[in-house]
Amino acid sequence: MKLLVVGSVAFDAIETPFGKTDKILGGAATYITLASSVLKIPSGIVSVVGGDFPKSDLEMLHNRGINIEGIEVISDGKTFFWSGKYRNDLNTRDTLVTEVNVLENFDPKIPDSMQDAQILLLGNLHPGVQLSVLEKMNRRPDLVILDTMNFWMDTAWDTLMQMIARTDVITINDEEARQLSGEYSLVKAAKKIQEMGPDIVIIKKGEHGALLFNEGRIFAIPALPLEEVFDPTGAGDTFAGGFASYLAKKEDFGFETMKSALIYGSAMASFTVEKFGTEKLQEVTEGEMIARIKNFKELTTFEVEV
Repeated sequence: MKLLVVGSVAFDAIETPFGKTDKILGGAATYITLASSVLKIPSGIVSVVGGDFPKSDLEMLHNRGINIEGIEVISDGKTFFWSGKYRNDLNTRDTLVTEVNVLENFDPKIPDSMQDAQILLLGNLHPGVQLSVLEKMNRRPDLVILDTMNFWMDTAWDTLMQMIARTDVITINDEEARQLSGEYSLVKAAKKIQEMGPDIVIIKKGEHGALLFNEGRIFAIPALPLEEVFDPTGAGDTFAGGFASYLAKKEDFGFETMKSALIYGSAMASFTVEKFGTEKLQEVTEGEMIARIKNFKELTTFEVEV
């Protein structure tokens, strides 16, 4: 089973209360596929970078079993760049710089080697670009997972509604779910969003975990308490990557499997925040991942007399 990821491969410059970085590797597709590589899931990226993007980073992705044929390099262009500063609680951040660069005119090209992908994960891009990916696939993947944000709700509502209508799973945070649905209650919000198209709604709540909704069923998980959190950048993308990769590993999209996938996604995200950027993800072994899953099991398993 293959996972196709369409999203940004980028540079980030990050400042948190625990330190700061210069330009480092970032981008939604980068975090997602690095997460998939930990579970040894064949994945591919469709994205665009500039001539300033290091060949060493492309080689690193390739060496981890990630198909990079779909990463277009525009030699005379510059790679997407984002710079942000997190406040003390790490839940809020200020964007300092956004340079869209080559991503502004991104026209996804799906290589033949990725046309048979069974899972398509559409990273946070303009919904028109996301729709174009579906149109360019020879066949519809078995599962389409969508990530989006409030910016597209403000600026491209009609196109976003078209994309959501063709989606199986949508993953958004609690603020975005409320804006998308017009409901404060996340239970009511999920029901409204399901009426827009997706059978599965995942609402991320940062340090408070995540919620999974499907046909009247709800599953909730906490986030794993950590001693040190350095950088939350990319945690949501890593979460999505872990979630999708577990489904690919099990070759099953049922609700019970998705519950386990949610835990895998949260566990994977817990690694990301322990170092800046993708540094920790590049170090994680499958054994470490299994150990962290056991930590989750101990945290959430209990017996109670009624």
